[in-house]
Amino acid sequence: MTSNLRKTEKDLLDRRQFMKRAAGLCAGAAGAAGITWIAGSDDPVRYAPERIYTLPAFSVEETIHPRLVIVHGADPVKMVKAAVDRMGGIARFIKPGERVVIKPNVAWDRLPEQAANTSPTVVAAVVQLVMEARPSGIMVTDVSLNDPLRCFDRSGIRLAAELAGARVWIPSQGDFKPTDMKGELLNVWPVSRAFLEADRVINIPMVKHHSLCGSSLAQKNWYGILGGRRNQLHQNIHTSIADLAIAVRPTLTIMDATRALMNNGPTGGSLNDVKVFDTIVAGTDEVAIDAYSMGLLGADPAAVEFMKMSQKRGLGVIDWRSAGFVDFYV
Repeated sequence: MTSNLRKTEKDLLDRRQFMKRAAGLCAGAAGAAGITWIAGSDDPVRYAPERIYTLPAFSVEETIHPRLVIVHGADPVKMVKAAVDRMGGIARFIKPGERVVIKPNVAWDRLPEQAANTSPTVVAAVVQLVMEARPSGIMVTDVSLNDPLRCFDRSGIRLAAELAGARVWIPSQGDFKPTDMKGELLNVWPVSRAFLEADRVINIPMVKHHSLCGSSLAQKNWYGILGGRRNQLHQNIHTSIADLAIAVRPTLTIMDATRALMNNGPTGGSLNDVKVFDTIVAGTDEVAIDAYSMGLLGADPAAVEFMKMSQKRGLGVIDWRSAGFVDFYV
């Protein structure tokens, strides 16, 4: 009995000591808050402002090499290499040790033959070519509209990219950072951090029809760096495309025109809407690349609003023949 009483008394003493210490800590915190208030702050708790990021410059200097290269053939690996070699070789665009992000179109849960996403064979060809430049890492990424795991798997891009030596990265909700796009419509918008941390970026869009703006090509492919409710941008889709084109200036663009989705884009689904062109278009002028690609779709690029806006902003030329081009077969 005596033992139990002593234990109870000890517990009470321990609790009293705890309460005294807790009261002392609270008083200290209140004092600190009071000092802050007296010092003239309207709010005793100061928060650091949210950081607003800006996209790095990815482009390389123009040279005497052509700004647009069109290659036809049956082997995408040979076609991609031939196109880039004609522009000065991969060493012109990627230096050893640089971090390279490759941006295909992987928006939809579709099979390769349905032509709603970039061809996995073309993605692998670009990864293999970039590997020759000895970068510190190659990341293949996109912000898919359907379930991203299914998009990367069913499109064949995950497996093709990984076998070629790249890392496939699917951003989560916390991987988007507020970024000043400096656009007419696009101001601060959440952007995948992959593009904020890259040294070089290669755009690999594909040729396809789009129900809202006529076509989804190189400039439109930059929608896939954005988080948030990007469907809101469809209310003024032409301005948003032109804003993205001026915000993201890629190192190199390689258009997958091996096959095209001629109708019912951007999602597609029917093989009857797919047409084979067996063509790769590489260049540093995305307006010219889009103009050539619109011709494959039977569209007039000079009549497209975002094309006129991009040309007016000095991003490139609609008359792709004036861009300095070569066209050949391999």
